[in-house]
Amino acid sequence: MLTVISFLGFTLFVAFYCWYRLRNEKMDSQDSYFLGGRSLTGGVIAGSMILTNISTEHLIGMNGSAYKNGMIIIAWEVTSAIALAIAAIYFLPIYLKMGLTTIPQYLEKRYDSSVKTIVAFLLMLSFVVTLLPIVLYTGAINLESIFGVSEVLGVNRAEGIWITVLSIGVIGSMYAIFGGLKAVALSDSVNAIGLMLGGLLVPAFALYEIGGGQLLEGMRKVYDTIPEKFNVIGEEDSVLPFSTIFTGLMINQLYFWGMNQTIIQRALGAKNMAEAQKGLLFTGLFKILIPIIIVLPGILAFYLYGDAYYDEQDFIYPVLISRVLPVSLVGFFAAVVLGAILSTFNSVLNSAATIFSLDIYKKLFAPKSTDRRLVRVGRLSSLVLAGLAILVAPLVGNAPEGLYQLMQQLNGIFFIPIASILVAGFFIPKISAKAAKVGLLLGLSFYLLTTFVWDIGLHFIHIWGIEFLLNLLVMYLVSLRSPRIVKRQPMVTPVLNLKEWQFAKPMALFLCLVTLMIYIWLGY
Repeated sequence: MLTVISFLGFTLFVAFYCWYRLRNEKMDSQDSYFLGGRSLTGGVIAGSMILTNISTEHLIGMNGSAYKNGMIIIAWEVTSAIALAIAAIYFLPIYLKMGLTTIPQYLEKRYDSSVKTIVAFLLMLSFVVTLLPIVLYTGAINLESIFGVSEVLGVNRAEGIWITVLSIGVIGSMYAIFGGLKAVALSDSVNAIGLMLGGLLVPAFALYEIGGGQLLEGMRKVYDTIPEKFNVIGEEDSVLPFSTIFTGLMINQLYFWGMNQTIIQRALGAKNMAEAQKGLLFTGLFKILIPIIIVLPGILAFYLYGDAYYDEQDFIYPVLISRVLPVSLVGFFAAVVLGAILSTFNSVLNSAATIFSLDIYKKLFAPKSTDRRLVRVGRLSSLVLAGLAILVAPLVGNAPEGLYQLMQQLNGIFFIPIASILVAGFFIPKISAKAAKVGLLLGLSFYLLTTFVWDIGLHFIHIWGIEFLLNLLVMYLVSLRSPRIVKRQPMVTPVLNLKEWQFAKPMALFLCLVTLMIYIWLGY
């Protein structure tokens, strides 16, 4: 009973808070619905970005991977801080000076409208095929484990997970469809606090149990017993070799934090440049600390259970929660987990609606659409995407290397080709629109063949790096034969104050140095 009460209490509090803050807001214009009225502050941006990123595919997927592979997987998290520093200092000024609402709009200005449309369709496909289904499925696993949905309803586990997927999808759709970006960002900022508090409770209670009431003694016992689990370098044949940082991993991180619509849309909704930079850099600080929540519990679970769950690694985190958390806190943590699920789900739906409405519908079907009509189209597209994600979600289970690893493999299909044409657009003026289209096609084909058709004996992240460099080379060669046609761009009046945050560069340098120190400290 306490579990249900604490779950409903926190969930209803977040819903009431968002309703109260938004009760007088009008959601009938592009900026108000898709960008939160360009009014978001650094704290809200950071909270929303971290909750958009950290969902159950991290809580379950990364803790499951840490249980099996150890601390080596923190590379997914701590290297994000470097990418966020680069995005805050370099990418943000470009976007905000151009007054962008979506990343595909940059591609239209830099290349042409067909490149923009192709990328918009690829992004919509990536949302349905990868992120949304895995978020729903991992969320369902967690809530099924906490509440025993299948037992309560008298169905088998697979049916219980499917019912939970459906429920999460419906609730998440309501937030995104009716509240727009500001509702998503506000709920995220509250849930981010809950996630940090609730997430820290899990390793704290586990260490308390292991150390006989002393947290530091518990940590010492774990380290002395399984020191190999804390090695951040690992072997070359590990699930995430250290060498991947220098090939494809940083390319992926730069794309995800600096060019990914779902993430960067929060910064595009900032009230000014300084707040946008604060949001990204505060997020970088969170990403350095977040392994305490999404990696350490998996290692503690290995200490407690050994290899008993090696074949079901994605179930180890819910098992640990049920063991170490008091009953009165299980419901609160379940509400936090639901908030994390809804955050990512809502955010992706909102970004998908933004891209579809502005980059596909308005461009191809109704160029003279009013803001009110575009908002209606955005809501309808969110509904359709949510339905498709619910149908796909139950199909992603039983990934051999875990759900987080599966998500990253699938993301590579779309992220690396798009990253290559964006980076080329930023840094290589010669690259033409024709070359960008060739790069997209080449990148997609190369990755699908070398990852899912032929086994070439390379880690998929190394393939990202090879694909990225190959794309740049081919695009450059194509541009020599089909030179870029430079079009005169109309002057854009900035819609925001573009004065940079005075501490942006020192904070960015600090994040990079801390990331380096982590590898020096934990590498041996």
